[in-house]
Amino acid sequence: MSYRFGDYREYYRRNLVIAGPIILSHVGQMTVQLADNIMVGRLGALPLAAVSFGGAVFFILFIMGLGLSMGITPLVGEKHVQGHHRHNAIYLQNALVIYIVMGLLICALQYAMIPLLYRMGQPEEVVRLAVPFYKYMALSMAPLMVFAAFKQFLEGLGNTKVAMYVVVICNVVNVGLNYLFIYGHGGFPAMGAAGAGLASFISRCLMAVMIVVYFLHRDSLRRYLDLYRPAHIALRHMRTLLGVGVPISMQMVLEGGVFALSTVMVGWIGAEALAAHQIAMTIINIAFTMLIGVVSATTVMVSHEVGRGNREGIRRSANASYHMAIVYSLVMGMLFVALRNIIPLAFTADREVVAVASQLFVIAAGFEFCDAMQFASLGILRGLKDVRYTVAVAVVAYVLLNLPVGYALAFKVDLGVNGVWLGFAFGLSCAAFLLNRRYRRQMRKLNLK
Repeated sequence: MSYRFGDYREYYRRNLVIAGPIILSHVGQMTVQLADNIMVGRLGALPLAAVSFGGAVFFILFIMGLGLSMGITPLVGEKHVQGHHRHNAIYLQNALVIYIVMGLLICALQYAMIPLLYRMGQPEEVVRLAVPFYKYMALSMAPLMVFAAFKQFLEGLGNTKVAMYVVVICNVVNVGLNYLFIYGHGGFPAMGAAGAGLASFISRCLMAVMIVVYFLHRDSLRRYLDLYRPAHIALRHMRTLLGVGVPISMQMVLEGGVFALSTVMVGWIGAEALAAHQIAMTIINIAFTMLIGVVSATTVMVSHEVGRGNREGIRRSANASYHMAIVYSLVMGMLFVALRNIIPLAFTADREVVAVASQLFVIAAGFEFCDAMQFASLGILRGLKDVRYTVAVAVVAYVLLNLPVGYALAFKVDLGVNGVWLGFAFGLSCAAFLLNRRYRRQMRKLNLK
């Protein structure tokens, strides 16, 4: 079938309207992380290392909770367009129970991991400073999961602006509290790295409070809370939510874990390789922010078309996502190549690090297309609630292929950090192929109008 822009104009517009606030929310969160590093970094290398180390360990379990919360979005999206408000009220009530319990469990697990922090090969002084910061971050999991429940619920309704406003306001509060707690201004004691953790904890509590207050004062949303009934809290509803959320969580943990392990492998090569790797990964993560918004919007749009029983709407929503991902990946790939020798200079003047990083940007440009395609496919399949297959793909593409290939190329073929990144390219290519193939198979199975 030939491509005509007019056939997809409305789908591009709808995607960007939903995606815009999500993108801004992620940019805001990244800005706060950058502010944390800059403000703590003024105290010296040890506090900065502590925040970096504590944040990395916290992220391991945090991403598990984040993935779980994403399970409610396609379920709510499908019922929303059908006008089944009672069903969505039931989903929200059960999600709050699951996510709050999960937040408390993750917090408990993170506290239980504290003794392990001293056994991860880090300098003892870094760990000593990291523990208070890490504790505050762990305590923030419960309010964060409350916020995530309402945020993902709203995304299912197609409303992404409210969460954006809440995140932006609380990010500003976070930076202000950093100033007070880290340095000891306004009569507060100087807490250093721990102050950054306390600021994050307070801002995340505020995020939960603000979004709950918004629900209570908005009639169109309050009805979902007014429909609360104790009998609605039931295992069958929880199983439905977990049936979608757990596979999404597992897929995210597997993918994130493999990238974390790849970073460990790069550390075996040397400090220069690790520095170059960190520079390239930082820029790629920033560049990926827009794609996160587009893919999240795709999940919402596909779930809405599933609710309408509109097969052509599903196809066009999916194709529009692929089109946008492809164009974006090609533009970013060209920028990576064109600026490969310039971007690293913003981070370091070390010529060896700059030379290695420039090579990594070329490799990144090569796999950017596959990365965008596999990520777009994930968003589509989540909208179809076909998420178990994505876990199997993550195991095959990342655990069984990415890591071994990257290790072999890096240490057996002696390609160093370039080999690790070529492993990324191989794993992402396999994931892109398998996930796109799955989407096409699911479309052939759909018996919709």
